[in-house]
Amino acid sequence: MEKKKFYITTPIYYPSDKLHIGHSYTTVAADAIARYKRLKGYDVMFLTGTDEHGQKIQRKAEEQGVTPQEYVDKIVAGIKELWKLMKITNDKFIRTTDDFHQKTVQKIFKKLYDQGDIYKSEYEGWYCTPCESFWTKTQLVDGKCPDCGREVELTKEESYFFRLSKYQDRLIKYIEEHPEFIQPVSRQNEMLNNFLKPGLEDLCVSRTTFNWGVPVTFDEKHVVYVWIDALSNYITALGYMSEDDSDYKKYWPADVHLVGKEIVRFHTIIWPAMLMALGEPLPKQVFGHGWLLLEGGKMSKSKGNVVDPVVLVEKYGLDAIRYFLLREVPFGSDGVFSNEALINRINSDLANDLGNLVSRTVAMIDKYFNGVLPEERQSGEYDDDLIKTVMDAAGMIDDMMDKFQFSNSLTEIWKAISRTNKYIDETMPWVLAKDESNKSRLAAVMYNLAESIRIISILLQPFMPETPEKIWHQLGIENGEYTTWESSKTWGIYPAGISVKKGAPLFPRIDVKKELEELEKEIEKKASEKPQQNKESSKPAAKAEAEKPAGKELITIEDFAKIDLKVAKVLEAEKIEGADKLLKLKLQLGDEVRQVVSGIAKYYSLEELKDKYVVLVANLKPVKLKGVESQGMILAASDDSNLSLITVDKNIGSGTTVR
Repeated sequence: MEKKKFYITTPIYYPSDKLHIGHSYTTVAADAIARYKRLKGYDVMFLTGTDEHGQKIQRKAEEQGVTPQEYVDKIVAGIKELWKLMKITNDKFIRTTDDFHQKTVQKIFKKLYDQGDIYKSEYEGWYCTPCESFWTKTQLVDGKCPDCGREVELTKEESYFFRLSKYQDRLIKYIEEHPEFIQPVSRQNEMLNNFLKPGLEDLCVSRTTFNWGVPVTFDEKHVVYVWIDALSNYITALGYMSEDDSDYKKYWPADVHLVGKEIVRFHTIIWPAMLMALGEPLPKQVFGHGWLLLEGGKMSKSKGNVVDPVVLVEKYGLDAIRYFLLREVPFGSDGVFSNEALINRINSDLANDLGNLVSRTVAMIDKYFNGVLPEERQSGEYDDDLIKTVMDAAGMIDDMMDKFQFSNSLTEIWKAISRTNKYIDETMPWVLAKDESNKSRLAAVMYNLAESIRIISILLQPFMPETPEKIWHQLGIENGEYTTWESSKTWGIYPAGISVKKGAPLFPRIDVKKELEELEKEIEKKASEKPQQNKESSKPAAKAEAEKPAGKELITIEDFAKIDLKVAKVLEAEKIEGADKLLKLKLQLGDEVRQVVSGIAKYYSLEELKDKYVVLVANLKPVKLKGVESQGMILAASDDSNLSLITVDKNIGSGTTVR
């Protein structure tokens, strides 16, 4: 019988030379689904890749004195190495600079033009280079890009437009008739109510102000803009419109596009409209997951944590990182990454629960039965409940994985792990071993433990590619008939008489305090390797205030330029326990959220501060005040009896530079 097909994609990533653990989030999730489907017997196509064209790339290449192609080649090599390190099992890796992709994009553009879905006009509006997005004046927020909060440029140029508005009603009807198309449901409501029902405008799909892109064949001063170029990768990778389109016929439509929530709009409005115009089927589902956040803001390398995935894997092992990414956050929601949370998960879940269970079981079989698993089956009070818990987990995983409920899946597996650990405490093998008459009961306990671990190890395969094989090695079995996904649904097939092998701990415990101190040193070392900042700006906030020179000291404009002053919006303010003068503030700087401690508690109430626009010294080295980290210093004027914050008198937008 022919295998069922399953096609899963991640977005094609913008080549960034500053990779962090957040870049791995979507791809690890997609890999877990791809592995799961293969274990279930599906013929899987898993696609990822890179989006390499555009003005942003061209500018970065110019800054570095290299060609755009040289710039992206170097970074893409690093991305491929990262996926190899993370053991990502993608079947294809597409680059928008691939020759076959560019040729098909040109064919798609020409077809849409010939049938009247693309037309030439002139564009005038606001353009965000980092997001590669055009905006009308009314769509801007505080004069900035509504997606990222950065500065925009007024652009006027001749462009080709895609008749997106033509497909508005058809898109609304399709989404309402196919509620499974956009998931989670909150993303569906957002697309309908915020974008589709208010009305769509036609979409600019070519540019003339830069040339790093796919040339329009019939008008070569134009290059194809990101929407048609990047989004088409999902079908060009399958050979669409090529001499060999067998993969397209085999795998399309995609079963799921996994994307971050910030690009759901492109994948559920622009992409489906393009497919409708081409007369092609729509993907079955677009799943928009949340962000992996750091200290309340989007993932960044400047927030005081080690977030380099290569460093993290080298320190803690691949499976620990993959486990944390998939367990810590319900997929679809935003979640927070911190080194402390990661280490605590490793110690609690992986070292204490899973690692300890395996090592104790193997050690007891070795001690009580000379390392050979005994042939004895019994059913008793604790046995039945153990078996039920383990088999319930095995039975629930399929439904959860089909709904991308990675965290819930791992929670159920850990219920089985916890129940198996509890079974050891209940049956007390060390007591049974003292009396020869209990030998049969002891043998049954050992078998039940080993069989529970066998099933648990199978269920872990989609999430943790290295650990199951390590467990099988200790249990004396190889990857084969006793480790298939289907075999996890049957209790009692693990053969007795196998010799177990004691091994190294699967996950050694980590000294949390010592490890965090070492990480702090690493962060400080990296910070010290950056260009020296102005000495005054690098002092802790409290000391900088106390150490000001008594007289006025003249400085140059170059000295002043070293101080990074930003407009920041106060989102939250709260008192710090045990510190009457200090408040902890959450400040918005464009797309970033900062935490700052300020000694203004006696002069401002919490209500007064909310939504104020203050001035922040943004490039101060973070310090801890009363144990709370402060990532900058807000400016204020004070005399002997009063203090007044430096604020801006217009709603100018957070993140704006003060000059």
